[in-house]
Amino acid sequence: MNNIALMGNPNSGKTTLFNGLTGSNQHVGNWPGVTVEKKEGQFKYNNKKYNIIDLPGTYSLGAYSDDEVVARDFILKDNPDIVVNVVDATNLERNLYLTSQLLEMGVKMIIVLNMMDEAEKKYIEIDIDKLSSKLNVPIIATVASKEEGLDQLKREIIRTINIDTKPKKHFFYKDELKDTLDQLTETFNKSDLPYPSDWIAIKLIEGDEQILNLVKDADILDEDALDNLSGLIDKFQLDIVDSRYSFIRNIVGKSVKRPLEDMETTTDKIDKVVTNKYLGVPIFAFIMFSIFQLTFFIGEDLLGASVEGFIDFLGDKVFLLLATLNAPAWLTSLIGEGLFEGVGAVLEFIPLIMILYFFIGILEDTGYMARAAYVMDGIMRKIGLHGKTFIPMIVGFGCNVPGIMATRTLENKRDRMIAILINPFMSCGAKLPIYLIFVAAFFPDNGGTVLFALYLLGILVALLMGKIFSSTLFKGEESHFIMELPPYRTPIFKYVIRDMWDKVSGFIKKAGTIIFAVVTLLWILANLPAGVEPYSQASILGKIGTFIAPIFKPAGFGTWQASVSLFAGIAAKEAVVATLGMVYAGVSEGSRLITALQENFTSLSAISFLVMTLLYTPCTAVIATVKNETGSNKWALFIAVYPFVVAWIISVLVFQIGTLLGF
Repeated sequence: MNNIALMGNPNSGKTTLFNGLTGSNQHVGNWPGVTVEKKEGQFKYNNKKYNIIDLPGTYSLGAYSDDEVVARDFILKDNPDIVVNVVDATNLERNLYLTSQLLEMGVKMIIVLNMMDEAEKKYIEIDIDKLSSKLNVPIIATVASKEEGLDQLKREIIRTINIDTKPKKHFFYKDELKDTLDQLTETFNKSDLPYPSDWIAIKLIEGDEQILNLVKDADILDEDALDNLSGLIDKFQLDIVDSRYSFIRNIVGKSVKRPLEDMETTTDKIDKVVTNKYLGVPIFAFIMFSIFQLTFFIGEDLLGASVEGFIDFLGDKVFLLLATLNAPAWLTSLIGEGLFEGVGAVLEFIPLIMILYFFIGILEDTGYMARAAYVMDGIMRKIGLHGKTFIPMIVGFGCNVPGIMATRTLENKRDRMIAILINPFMSCGAKLPIYLIFVAAFFPDNGGTVLFALYLLGILVALLMGKIFSSTLFKGEESHFIMELPPYRTPIFKYVIRDMWDKVSGFIKKAGTIIFAVVTLLWILANLPAGVEPYSQASILGKIGTFIAPIFKPAGFGTWQASVSLFAGIAAKEAVVATLGMVYAGVSEGSRLITALQENFTSLSAISFLVMTLLYTPCTAVIATVKNETGSNKWALFIAVYPFVVAWIISVLVFQIGTLLGF
């Protein structure tokens, strides 16, 4: 099967194009850092399948962050059959810099001029035939968001793949520099370095430290050669960049016509307000607060009862069927207390989760989330980080696993490590059922406010720990914040709905697999040893909970049931509600979980419990991701332990201070 690589700058519409070609449900967001690893899909043409790889966005083949390394290495090492270079038609000069590097490598390539509709709105006229002739590369105009030009692109991909001749390499350099590069290339032709020798020669003259260290480790150059190389870098380093941009300016100047004066766009007008030095953060807070209020109004008040009613209806039918079949008591207990009271308690909150993901998806698709990172830069600077670090934190609102993976977009290892360690404090979607059941029990009239306060607390604790880490474990020089703000775009509701459903379906799958497995195990432990009263302290589950409970007594919820639910939450956070639903179903004579919580918690201890679930040990998937991303068991253990300590301290403070104040 032919491999087709999609490569381009961040925000060029690459992943949207990928989805349009493959019908894939990969997440698309109008902000940098959405694609943090290569993703694959296929399209069919004339009954033949073609494999497409969506690479992380990168501005060059220099690779300063981990996600850029993924893109660079795939092009240089895996040798795809063709590279589809996606270019933003509104910003050719910047986008063609990556194109110039691909031309140097002589890769078989098609250029996609994407966002042609936006170029037209800005009165940018592009002579595609002339541009194609100058670059000697086929060019296809597209509007990926509207799936315009995709059929033509497919045909051109297939035609270009079937061309046998190897593309000619383009060099833009003066004779002296070209001769120097040729000599270095000849030197590395005999080596077994993992990259093409001509590319290594260019990167060495550019002063790329990663490649220089690679060459030094391979012991190819002696001391004299390395000293000579240092002189060549000083002499020619700027010439390489200048030569590329000179080539680009010359081609664009002959192929593109722009208005004499730059017009103030709608994006410019909106950004004057939403990125204002004083208004930016309050506007971001207001938007998030409004989203939480709307989430409760639509998800609970309008839709919530329907799912709850359906689960109750289904439960009644299942119990009637079991009674008709004379099913054994243990099976009826497992299905009733495990499946419906446990897993069912989680599934009841699907409408709220759907609505929240829908609104966040709209913010991402419009381009506002990039502004959130920008306006947070001032606050992030005060803790020794920068605004781009806030992007993985925002991703963590959906799930901490992709949030941690999104730290690959950070160029500085120090920033990346701090971003990884504070990400679990971002309130992921898996914690929503916990918040919602306690809100329903104790704060039904202030659901949006409570939810906003929890998300805000998570951010504040993350910022505090970031400050501590930047001053202790990861002292070092702060990196610079460079980030592109994409233009505002009308959300593509097809993609917003698809992304929302992707997350919700993942939530449902987890409820039907991991959470059901956890609840089943806990149900077994709650009914053993034989002869013991189910769900009592005398059961194995009760003894485990009783052993753990004293730890949480200072925080106001030192019961074995609460302790067991938190322990189960380490497997998956949704399991907290599933476990509470199961254990309280067994001791509350079939009463609803909300009633059981009201019998066993106070408003103050409920707040303390919510703070604990917000901040304590992340789920096992997050711990495993930290190990994979850092390559260290030490950091995996650290991420399992230190959030628990932080959560315990803050929960205890909340309960003890609240008690002193008479709450």
